[in-house]
Amino acid sequence: MSITGTLIVQMIVFAILVWFTMKFVWPPITAALDERAKKIAEGLSAADKAKADLAVANKRVEEQLSAARDDAAKRLADAERLAQSMVEEAKGRASEEAAKIIAAAKAEAEQEIVKAREALRDQVAVLAVKGAEQILRKEVNATVHAELLGRLKAEL
Repeated sequence: MSITGTLIVQMIVFAILVWFTMKFVWPPITAALDERAKKIAEGLSAADKAKADLAVANKRVEEQLSAARDDAAKRLADAERLAQSMVEEAKGRASEEAAKIIAAAKAEAEQEIVKAREALRDQVAVLAVKGAEQILRKEVNATVHAELLGRLKAEL
């Protein structure tokens, strides 16, 4: 056999090998590679979808946290306003009570002043009678001269 015959036989064997490979070996390998590529694409698609879902969930969580913070701030402001109004109300009640106590004390002081004046008038009347008695050197009867003593009290 010459080199040309060997080359022709090798080409025929190579062509049979290529045909056999294309017919029986290549389709399962191609199918496996296609299936693998499909699984990888599905995995990447699922990962992208999971990222999008995670972003949406994070956004929703942030919105809920923001709403919770706003609600807490509103409740705190309401509590502070309520406390302030309670303090103002207590101050108002205390001022009213203080005014009542002061008014009662003033009224009581006025009554005491009136009582003291009456007592002082009585004492002055007694002293005036004693002074007049000493001047006249005789006894003045208080029951007989009650009208005179009453006018003396009124004048004092």
